[in-house]
Amino acid sequence: MTSPAVVRVKKLINRVEDLVPESLAGLGAAHPDLVKIDATNRVVLRAGGPRRGKVGLVSGGGSGHEPLHGGFVGLGMLDAACAGHVFTSPTPDQMEAATRAVDGGAGVLHIVKNYTGDVLNFQMAADLVAGEVEVASVVTNDDVAVQDSLYTAGRRGVGVTVLLEKIAGARAEQGASLAEVTATAVKVNANGRSMGMALSSCVVPAAGTPTFELGDDEMEIGIGIHGEPGRRRVPLAPVDDIAEMLLEPIVSDLGLKAGDTVLAFVNGMGGSPLIELYVAFNSVSKILGAKGVTIRRSLVGNYITSLEMAGFSVTLLRLDDEMTRLWDAQVHTPALRWGL
Repeated sequence: MTSPAVVRVKKLINRVEDLVPESLAGLGAAHPDLVKIDATNRVVLRAGGPRRGKVGLVSGGGSGHEPLHGGFVGLGMLDAACAGHVFTSPTPDQMEAATRAVDGGAGVLHIVKNYTGDVLNFQMAADLVAGEVEVASVVTNDDVAVQDSLYTAGRRGVGVTVLLEKIAGARAEQGASLAEVTATAVKVNANGRSMGMALSSCVVPAAGTPTFELGDDEMEIGIGIHGEPGRRRVPLAPVDDIAEMLLEPIVSDLGLKAGDTVLAFVNGMGGSPLIELYVAFNSVSKILGAKGVTIRRSLVGNYITSLEMAGFSVTLLRLDDEMTRLWDAQVHTPALRWGL
């Protein structure tokens, strides 16, 4: 019996092993006014930092989720982002280097998505700088799809991570203390929930084949950002129905009711065009409107992706006046900018 042929999907790369460093070099070349690249440690740093007396914000994770996290380094968001290999956590040494680089004397907040490698390695980095840099940590765990997965115990950290980096970043920019910035981050995580779906798998460059197979008439509900399977595989449906499938557990878990206000974030997984994402947002808007929930702020686009996976996720963040003001505050990063 002959072995099946290996399918290799076309990628815009030179060599697989150079993908991450060359992507980081490109980010730095495109935005030299915003970021600088520590190529040795594969860390994206805010240009001109650190700022004395300001809490430093560090995040990071496996590559393949761009613009997360390097695209969110800059004014009003992160001070550094560590880039691991595709879908692989950065090392403690990377995180230690980033933590030391952004320390302006007011301490450093680690923003960590709830994946086992990220949690363990950020903790080891905090231990490495103990006694020299004061470090606090917030772990995002907003995915309502599954309780445990291949990559983590408990809920996965997904779309809320972007919102938290923006809102906590604004708080730090105002000169708040490490305890105050941490409290803001905890508040965002507690008030946000997410769930995603996929129309297709992604292809990790080193593998060259899809992570999972979906039929032409199938979709996966509740996927993770690394291609992890979700709650169930179901027949393809209109986007109104898909939005309902994603929103029902989010609204239920948050306990949203008529009169509540939210930030609604429709996030592309990397392979769905913006025209489709706005169709999805329209569905989300109609469903929430029928429930009496007001969308006060919104975000639509590819912000936390899974390479070229087609599909989208929905994140809802319950807003109060403070979080709304912090969301509206000035931000200038490669991927997110307003108020300039």
